[in-house]
Amino acid sequence: MNTRIIECVPNFSEGRDKEKIKAITDAICAVKGISLLDVDPGEATNRTVVTFVGAPEDVVEGAFQGIKKAAELIDMRGHHGAHPRMGATDVCPLIPVSGVTLEECAEMARKLAERVATELNIPTYCYEAAAFTPERKNLAVCREGEYEALPAKMGDEKKGPDFGNRPFDEEVAKTGATTIGARDFLIAVNYNLNTTSTRRANAIAFDVREKGRPMREGGKVTGKPMKDENGNPITIPGTLKGTKAIGWYIDEYGIAQVSMNITDIATTPLHVAFDEVCRAANERGVRVTGTEIVGLVPKRTLIDAGKYFLKKQQRSAGIPDSEIIRIAIKSMGLDQLGEFDPQQKVIEYLIEDKSAKKLIDLTARGFAEETASESPAPGGGSISAYMGALAAALATMVANLTAHKAAYDDRWEEFSNVAEKGQDLMERMLHLVDEDTAAFNRIMDVFAMPKKTDAEKAARKVALEEATLYATQVPLRTMETAAETFGVIREMAANGNPSSVTDAGVGALAARAAVRGAFLNVKINAAGLKDRTKADELVARGAAIEADAARQEEEILAIVNSKI
Repeated sequence: MNTRIIECVPNFSEGRDKEKIKAITDAICAVKGISLLDVDPGEATNRTVVTFVGAPEDVVEGAFQGIKKAAELIDMRGHHGAHPRMGATDVCPLIPVSGVTLEECAEMARKLAERVATELNIPTYCYEAAAFTPERKNLAVCREGEYEALPAKMGDEKKGPDFGNRPFDEEVAKTGATTIGARDFLIAVNYNLNTTSTRRANAIAFDVREKGRPMREGGKVTGKPMKDENGNPITIPGTLKGTKAIGWYIDEYGIAQVSMNITDIATTPLHVAFDEVCRAANERGVRVTGTEIVGLVPKRTLIDAGKYFLKKQQRSAGIPDSEIIRIAIKSMGLDQLGEFDPQQKVIEYLIEDKSAKKLIDLTARGFAEETASESPAPGGGSISAYMGALAAALATMVANLTAHKAAYDDRWEEFSNVAEKGQDLMERMLHLVDEDTAAFNRIMDVFAMPKKTDAEKAARKVALEEATLYATQVPLRTMETAAETFGVIREMAANGNPSSVTDAGVGALAARAAVRGAFLNVKINAAGLKDRTKADELVARGAAIEADAARQEEEILAIVNSKI
């Protein structure tokens, strides 16, 4: 299941007063759903960089509360530090991590900027992907002249903020202005080299970084840098867009590295940068021996890398995420200098609620024993969802076995695509195993609500109808998702390795059982709905799926039996 997660990295103009810093981060963390990942204060810069993640709505609210608290505690009239700054909250970017696009973050940033200006009376500029004009994509343009330039910029039609533009006043004097925007996730990565030469590492960095290297007279390293007719340096661009890089020597490891910031991971994914640095190093007689990721990465970065290397090997990518990530780690040597633990390096894993008990995390025996216990959950709904997961898993297994068989080498990608579809369906079905139990528990929670007063009785009645509707919709989704598995099962029964055709047949049986079992839950829960029109609609939809499932099972079993 896709989870919508964004990151926010606000920079506050206070790096020395720990109580103020804590008050700001406390305000952020008071928003439910926020996970605070890092607080990095700098005394010389008098600036603190805070990193937190969560669902988009929660992160935006956390950002607003942080900006609000910073405006209360920080007086820019007395602020001094080594880092450029313009306001109590100097900059506040929203960054897509999972299930959210950069464009969506840009729209959130604009709305947040308008809210900050309207409710807090703090002037706001929009930068990067949220900018209203091309030149304001550049943070330096928005912050030009820093805090000291605000008296001249405020009220100016061209240089004033995007929201809250007015003549400079005492409120602005205290809070300064804030720059809010959206940018893609930045990956900080070092490529380990089998050399101690900083010069060689720098040469490789200049080969690949977007800025490239200065063009020199005579094409010689010692030649004088060339300039154009306007006196600007002429450069030879590097091969990787959206990257910055330098070479350095690391005493701790006794090797040189190419240190890189990938600022546009959509244009230059990590695996593409890795391959290009390897190519450039090889041309200079140097070898990349491993990779070191500094900080955290989104899960998609490693998944995309793992799938990329699997494709190069002509291997199926329809395998669990954990295996895909392991391929990425080994392919890029992420564990060369030390252990690389995805649970500590991948944002999505780091913020998972590991205390929550999930049925799908139990062993096969544990799941069966939990079902057999006196507890009413898991029940038939969760078992139906699990049968659907097994149906998808069997189809995926047949696809993977076929893709890896020598006789099908010319069709490996076809079966890899089927395996990926099956893997996705399996994950969706596994999610429904726990969601069905959650739906049951939601009804139980309603029964525990007070019902002494008329108001309490009315609230309980509404809550029961909502919980019952949810408990009807969840098994219907189980039916719909299980029905989707017939497509991959049929394809594998018809075109997969004949030796595994009975596995596809068992998959069809499991899918039909999942559909029929879930339909029983749809009917019994729909019977408790007061809205009979809605109830009849849900039951009718379920009946249609059940009838189609019977037809699909029969057709697939006919294919299977014809090949036995």
